[in-house]
Amino acid sequence: MSDKLINIFYQSHAGSWAFLVILFVIAFVLFKIGIAKGGKIVHMILRLFYIIMLVSGVGTLIGYGFPLMYIIKGILAFFMIGLMEMVLGRTQRKEPAGMFLILLIFFVAIVVLMGYGVISF
Repeated sequence: MSDKLINIFYQSHAGSWAFLVILFVIAFVLFKIGIAKGGKIVHMILRLFYIIMLVSGVGTLIGYGFPLMYIIKGILAFFMIGLMEMVLGRTQRKEPAGMFLILLIFFVAIVVLMGYGVISF
C-alpha cells in the first residue's frame, strides 16, 4: 500500500474521531434536555461516522501491517462505540447512564492516548 493511501486513511481516521466526540456530546445534550427529534438526527449522523472511523481504521491497520498495539486499539474502539450507544440509548429513555459514561470517558482516553503513541508497547 502506498504512503499516500496510508496517509489518506490516517487523516480520515483522525478527523472522524474528532467528529465522533463532537457529535456524541451534541446528541447527549439534545437527549438530556428533551429534544428527541434533534437527538435522533445527530445520533444517525454519529452512526455514519462510526462506519467512517472503522473503515479508515481498518485501512490504516492494513497499511501499517497489523501491529499488535493497533489491533488492541481497534478492539477497545469497538467497546467504546458500544458504550457510546448504551449511553445515548439510556439517556434517550431517561435511564441512569452514569456508570457507562465514566467507562466511556476512560475508554476514549485510553484509545486516544494509544493513537497518539503516549501509551505504547
